[in-house]
Amino acid sequence: MEEKIEFQPVLLGSDINVYGMARSFHEAYGIKSVAIGKGILGPCTASKIVSVEVIEPNLEDDAVFVKTLLNFAKRYEGSQKKLLLVPCGDNYIKLLVRNQEQLRGVYAFECIDEALLMRLSIKESFYEVCTEHGFSFPKTATCSAENYKGIQLPFDFPVIIKPSNSVAYWNCRFPHKKKVFVAESRQEFDAILEAIYSSSYQDHLILQEYIPGDDSNMRVMNCYCGRDKKVKLIALGNALLEEHSPEGIGSYAAIINGYDEKLNEQMKGFLEGIGYVGFANFDMKYDQRDGTYKLFEMNLRQGRSSFFVTASGCNLAKWLVDDVIYHKNMPCTVAKNKVLWTIIPTKIIFDYVQNEQVKAEAKELIRAKKVCQSYYYKGDRSLKRWIHFIKNQYHYFEKYKRYFGNKGLKD
Repeated sequence: MEEKIEFQPVLLGSDINVYGMARSFHEAYGIKSVAIGKGILGPCTASKIVSVEVIEPNLEDDAVFVKTLLNFAKRYEGSQKKLLLVPCGDNYIKLLVRNQEQLRGVYAFECIDEALLMRLSIKESFYEVCTEHGFSFPKTATCSAENYKGIQLPFDFPVIIKPSNSVAYWNCRFPHKKKVFVAESRQEFDAILEAIYSSSYQDHLILQEYIPGDDSNMRVMNCYCGRDKKVKLIALGNALLEEHSPEGIGSYAAIINGYDEKLNEQMKGFLEGIGYVGFANFDMKYDQRDGTYKLFEMNLRQGRSSFFVTASGCNLAKWLVDDVIYHKNMPCTVAKNKVLWTIIPTKIIFDYVQNEQVKAEAKELIRAKKVCQSYYYKGDRSLKRWIHFIKNQYHYFEKYKRYFGNKGLKD
C-alpha cells in the first residue's frame, strides 16, 4: 500500500482553465484548491472547490511573482502538506520557468528550461521545430512594426493575423481588438495591421493562409509528459464550435473526444524528441485539401478547454499528482472514451454547427447522458453560483447572435 502524501494544489490564475483544474482535483481527491491571480474572474467566483487567496495586480512582474509565492507559502510553514504549483496561463508558465530555481523546494512542480520555452512560445521558432519533426502548418509569414506597411504576402486572402507574443498582445488595447483576426481583403488587412501597431503591441505578427472549413474541422490535443520526459497521456478533441466573441476567438466552446493513432504517435515522437515536461496543448485544423492536420500553435500548459480530458475519464489532476507528488512509473494512456464537453448551452451547438454528422453525434451523446458542462458541477452548487451560471449561459446566446463569423475590424 502506497504512502499517502498530503498536498495542496496552488493554481495560478482564475479563469475557466483554473476552475477545470480545481474541479479535476476535487473529483479525484475531494480537495479544495487555492488560487493566486491578478484578479477574480467569473468561473472562480463563489466557489466551494477553489478559493482565490491572493490577488496581486502586478503578478506578471518577476520580482513580485516570486515574492508573492514565497510569502503565500509561509502560511503552510510547519505543515506536512506539499504545495503543488499549477500554472494555468501562458503568462504564468513563463514566470514559473524564468523563476523556477527560487521556488524549488518551496513548491512541488516540474517544468522545462527557459531555452526550450523560448523556442516553443515564440511562434516563428515553434514552426521551425514543427518542420524539424515533420508537422504541417499553414503557409506562414511574419511582419514587424518596422516593415508591416505594404508587406507582400506569399499566399492569397483570406489571411489570419495573430500575435507572435501572446502575453504582450493580451496587455495591449485598441478599438475592435480581437484575439485573432481574419482579413478578407488587402484593404481590411492593412487596416487591421495599422490598428494593432498603433497600440502598445510592437512585437511581430504571424500572418497565415486561411485553412478552409468551419469550426468542426478544428482539433485540440492535450498531453502530459512526465519528469522522465516521456509522454504519459494523450487526448484528442474534435471541436464542434469555437467562441466568437472578440476576446474568445479560437477558444473552444464544445468538443467531442476523438482518436487518431497516427497523430498520437507523431505527437509522442515530437514531445519526447524535444525533451518536454508538463502539460502541452495543441491547436490544429484538418485540411480537407490534402488530408493533413495543420498545426497552429502549442500552449505550454493545459488548454482552457482541457476539462474535456477529465470528462472522458482521464482526470488531469491524477496524472500530475502521480508524477510530481508520488513519482510513479506511468505508462502512456490514450483517452478514447467519447463525451460531449461544453461551456455553452446545447441549443447553441445545434443552432450554429454546420456539420450535420457532428450534430448527429452530439445528439447521440446527449441521449446517452454523456455530456459534461464545465461550469455546472454538483460538488459546487449554491444559489449565488447558480445565478452566475444562468447569466453566463444566457450571455452566450447574445454573444453568438452578435459576433458569430465576425473576425474583422468591427464590432
